[in-house]
Amino acid sequence: MLAADYRGPRRMRVSSKREPLIQHPRDAIVRVTRSCVCGSDLHLYNGLVPDTRIGMTFGHEFCGVVEEVGPEVTNLKPGDHVLVPFNIACGQCHFCKQGLFGNCHEANPQATAVGGIFGYSHTAGGYDGGQAEYVRVPYADVGPAHIPDWMDPDDAVMLTDVVPTGYQAAEMGGIQVGDTVVVFGAGPVGIMAARCAWLFGAGRVIVIDHLDYRLDFARRYCPAEVYNFLSIDDMAVFIKKQTDSLGADVCIDAVGGDASGSPLRTLLGKKLKIEAGSAIALHWAINSVKKGGVVSIVGVYGPTGNMVPMGNVLNKGITIRANQASVKRLLPRLIEHVRAGRIDPKALITHRVPLEELPDAYHMFSAKLDDCIKPVLYPNGGR
Repeated sequence: MLAADYRGPRRMRVSSKREPLIQHPRDAIVRVTRSCVCGSDLHLYNGLVPDTRIGMTFGHEFCGVVEEVGPEVTNLKPGDHVLVPFNIACGQCHFCKQGLFGNCHEANPQATAVGGIFGYSHTAGGYDGGQAEYVRVPYADVGPAHIPDWMDPDDAVMLTDVVPTGYQAAEMGGIQVGDTVVVFGAGPVGIMAARCAWLFGAGRVIVIDHLDYRLDFARRYCPAEVYNFLSIDDMAVFIKKQTDSLGADVCIDAVGGDASGSPLRTLLGKKLKIEAGSAIALHWAINSVKKGGVVSIVGVYGPTGNMVPMGNVLNKGITIRANQASVKRLLPRLIEHVRAGRIDPKALITHRVPLEELPDAYHMFSAKLDDCIKPVLYPNGGR
């Protein structure tokens, strides 16, 4: 089969690899019809996540058709079209029973924090991902969800990560009716977080980024007030001036370790890798939120440390909430939001690319070319 083949930082290929096999009675083999390149994949692509090994197949956002199931998988059958959450979760451990499917204790036995994730380095379990023609899905009796007959598969693939992550970012913010919400990052997740903030009753939504085409997209899609941080001298002062000198009620870091905006953070976190990526968006969130406010973090950082202003967190009485999205927990309500027209996931897709052109998709997305918001790959001709 054809599959993504990581060859080192900023070097991706499409290679011929062996098709996956059933390895456990709870496995399924899925023929991929759509897979995405995620902003989180760019952390891998740029060499910011430790133990990202040569030859790995990336891709944690995909949907497809079930080809084969193990003997203990009774909820799926060959021919079912399913969306597969990016979390690999057993459904039976202490954390899965709490709905913390992103923290499964069984899917990633080498880690004490994150659970298993498709195609996301050996720090997340070492599972090959869905930027391929076929993928092995562990715990297939738990994760995959049938795509409703009425749903466009382009919407379905966005429900594997982007929509639930953006939704959970807003949910973790504890948004109250009338709140001012500031989202740092106008990538797909940040845009979705801003859109979902309205569902929780936000009275005002502000999006911060440095790329005008992304800000224009957010202005239309969310809709939101948008500001380019290149024209802002001091982020905390700017946000306070926008909020009667108080600060935002909720700040969302939807960027993570790939953030631009600080030459020092770029040097320490992205060049020298002394820190777990550039944490400037997190600094802005902490310093821009009001006293007693909430900072919600869904941007990805590596497992090493960051210099974070904890004194400000303490002295301002800030609540910080962060996690990988628990896709399985959120899917029922998100499917209903899509059915009702409150969320339009596929509208985020700007580029549809054959799997064979995957290296070009990574380059375009990473270099922010051609006004790219979200690229989707089509293995097997999208069938």
